[in-house]
Amino acid sequence: MTPEFPAQPATLTAAQLKAEANRLGFSACAITSLEPLPHNEELDRWLASGKAGNMRYLHRQAKKRKNPQVVDKTARRAIVVLDSYYYESIEETTRPKVARYARGTDYHTVTRRRLELLADFLRHNGAQTARAYADSGPLAERELAQRSGLGWIGRNTCLINEPLGSWFFLGEIVTSLELDTSTPPPDRCGSCTRCIEACPTEALVPSIDGWKLDARRCISYLTIELRGPIPEELRPGIGEHIFGCDICQDVCPWNSRAPVSGDPAFAGAAISLRDLAELSPESFRQRFADTPIERAKYTGLLRNVAVALGNRNSEEDRAALERLAEHPDAVVREHAEWALRQPVS
Repeated sequence: MTPEFPAQPATLTAAQLKAEANRLGFSACAITSLEPLPHNEELDRWLASGKAGNMRYLHRQAKKRKNPQVVDKTARRAIVVLDSYYYESIEETTRPKVARYARGTDYHTVTRRRLELLADFLRHNGAQTARAYADSGPLAERELAQRSGLGWIGRNTCLINEPLGSWFFLGEIVTSLELDTSTPPPDRCGSCTRCIEACPTEALVPSIDGWKLDARRCISYLTIELRGPIPEELRPGIGEHIFGCDICQDVCPWNSRAPVSGDPAFAGAAISLRDLAELSPESFRQRFADTPIERAKYTGLLRNVAVALGNRNSEEDRAALERLAEHPDAVVREHAEWALRQPVS
């Protein structure tokens, strides 16, 4: 099929682009075409199975996720970058457990800021189109990153890069420049199933396409995306996680030598469960503004705190739970009442 818009030859080389991405602090950069992705039937089956839970936006965005050219018909390439957020574990001082990506400043802000600088670089070098996305548009980010050569999609459903592991954010720029593309690397998970065995809620399930994520059982989904009550049978598996989960990445052998991020914006700060149980709506806004935790909403976070306190099973937490059991929000009260019924160690 003849493109609706003519291709725009690039005088900029892929090597020059990657050098600029590196200068801006990105861990890796690669380029791929915007042809329809090969995972379309797989995506349709996953959505039809209900494994996306209540993330209805994925259904609405499916057409664009399957054919990235729809996002911008003038674009010919997707530039994909990896932005490392890994810092050494601080779980001893950050109990309860918060996913590493969420411990610092919101990546939508940090990664997007650098992406816009890279887009400016492209426009300065003749690009008519250079639109940046940092988990902010209907792009199949992992699949584009895989096709660009930045890694393979592991059994834990994360993109894995051989030298970097999987502790990174993905960002994309769709551009009209006809830059040279790369090829996908082989899948290097081999026979390893550590991520599957380690998941406490059994969210990684077999399918005809290999192992897939059932978001309805995933701790990240339950503590972030799900509004309302958490299914009671899944609450014990959540442990002390109050926002997200890293278990399937923590056990991945490819993450054993992950480099530490050079951006202090992604570093974490200490928090405690009992302090969080005392949060007011205003203190929640002040403490978590411009962090990913803000996405859980005030009552959602208190719901998660109640579950974590119940799973910790400490007599010292009882007073905090009794206060949460009198909270104005019915969902917070119900989860606190559940937590109070758990046996104390």
